[in-house]
Amino acid sequence: MKINEIYRPILTHFRKTRLKKFYSFFKITEETKLLDIGGDLFFWELAKNEGYSLPKITIVNLYPSNSELPENIEWVVADGKKLPFEDLSFDIAFSNSVIEHVGSWESQVDFAQEIKRISHQYFIQTPSQSFPVEPHLLTPFIHWLPKKAQRPLLRNFTVWGLLTRPTQNYCDKLLVELQLLKKKQMEELFSEGKILVEKSFGLEKSLIAIKLSSKNS
Repeated sequence: MKINEIYRPILTHFRKTRLKKFYSFFKITEETKLLDIGGDLFFWELAKNEGYSLPKITIVNLYPSNSELPENIEWVVADGKKLPFEDLSFDIAFSNSVIEHVGSWESQVDFAQEIKRISHQYFIQTPSQSFPVEPHLLTPFIHWLPKKAQRPLLRNFTVWGLLTRPTQNYCDKLLVELQLLKKKQMEELFSEGKILVEKSFGLEKSLIAIKLSSKNS
């Protein structure tokens, strides 16, 4: 079994629910200018298939797209911590499961500041550090251990490691990159917004920082 065969149905299930929540908060039209930081086509293809109206989307990612882009989507290769756009260039800033990948707390602060610079409104989701299963490694409790204790476990004692067989060098890079956040930290990063909690089995699975303009509130 490949890791994507596990990831895809899980992602589809939770993102359908997240889509419904996103569209319930924002009045999206074909003229809405949305910046998706660190995203890809999957979320918006799912939105189209679910019958939602799609905005004018600019996706920022560190890597170029390998797919043909729909006419309403532009792809920009850039760093989310240093966006190549003027202040308040977009109606909505959107990011799904990205801020936990940018590295240190200082990098997460930079990422959040850029989000607030380019739009008054945002919808920023991240997995909760409090949930017992680490969503990238598909393994319980490992993310509650110190990084040094996680290092020897990643390759041979996680579902992700056993299926993808990464090198130790790649595991080390992932440990530096991944920094899951708690609700209190999201409240600090997005103090002018509101933090919503997504639950699974009654537990805090994901956190969403959301801020609306007066037109949407």
